[in-house]
Amino acid sequence: MDATVAQSWRMRPRPGHTPAPPLDDDSLSRLALGYVGRYATTRARLAAYLERKLAQRGWAGEGDPPVATLVARFASLGYVDDLAYANARARVLQRRGYGARRIGAALRAAGIADTDRASVEDSAAAGGWAAALALARRRRFGPFAPISPDRAARQRAVAAMLRAGHPLEFVIRIVEWPFGTVPDEDG
Repeated sequence: MDATVAQSWRMRPRPGHTPAPPLDDDSLSRLALGYVGRYATTRARLAAYLERKLAQRGWAGEGDPPVATLVARFASLGYVDDLAYANARARVLQRRGYGARRIGAALRAAGIADTDRASVEDSAAAGGWAAALALARRRRFGPFAPISPDRAARQRAVAAMLRAGHPLEFVIRIVEWPFGTVPDEDG
């Protein structure tokens, strides 16, 4: 279904409601400042937000909207830091039990550049075993299961851990580990 049809109720002005005026340099800057003040964000997400607001309200300034220069200025001022965002997001995802592959996908979706993403993915891969154990403990897979798992339960655990971005070697070792004992990375 077309998005404009599905959300047409958002596009119709309410009776007695005056639409917001088109954006100019000053109002675009205020919108960007409000957004980075509220949310930890990336350059790509800030640019997408500003483009969305321009599509909703229009542009009243001279020339083309200065979205790219505004995003670059905010990045130079330190309001938007893609590497810091990537590191923080990776730590959160790793604590939740996600592997390096899934963390990389999340950072790619957030618009993190390849160079920043590669360094963060390397550090996430280094902590991959601990993240895999965290997921197994949280979801009660393998040795953390309340009862010895049957074949179907092991298959579901393998699938879930692979979807979480863990390497197959970690997944198999954890899921097949003897029930009731905690595996270590070396063993």
